[in-house]
Amino acid sequence: MSDEESTNEGTPSMNDWNAQVIEEFRANNGVLGGPFAGATVLLLHTNGAKSGLPRINPVMYLPKESAMYVFASKGGAPSNPDWYYNLRANPHVIVEVGGETFEAVATPVEGEARDRIYAEQAELRPQFAEYESNTTRVIPVVELVRV
Repeated sequence: MSDEESTNEGTPSMNDWNAQVIEEFRANNGVLGGPFAGATVLLLHTNGAKSGLPRINPVMYLPKESAMYVFASKGGAPSNPDWYYNLRANPHVIVEVGGETFEAVATPVEGEARDRIYAEQAELRPQFAEYESNTTRVIPVVELVRV
């Protein structure tokens, strides 16, 4: 993996962890073990909102009809993850899922639609209900639509 690809935002230990997940993801066509075993995970490529540098973050997603939904949960932390601010600044992203890579447009989902989609994810993956109970912020839901 090139230095540019391994540039993720966060602490050095988070960068190392993300780099390991990215490496495993790519080596196994998107299939992961450990805490992600059986989960639907994609690699989200964004450009830094401030730096403009390319960033890659592994995130769980919910496939639904012709879109995918990602959740800016950050484990229930009080702030959104950096990747969320990146895609708000530039909604044109690249998605790696399985062995496929494609361009997509990211659009935040709000109101009833957001609540319904988040509840569906929390039912499938109970940790998302826990993330929501750990924070006072509304965890953003973002729709990714292939271009």
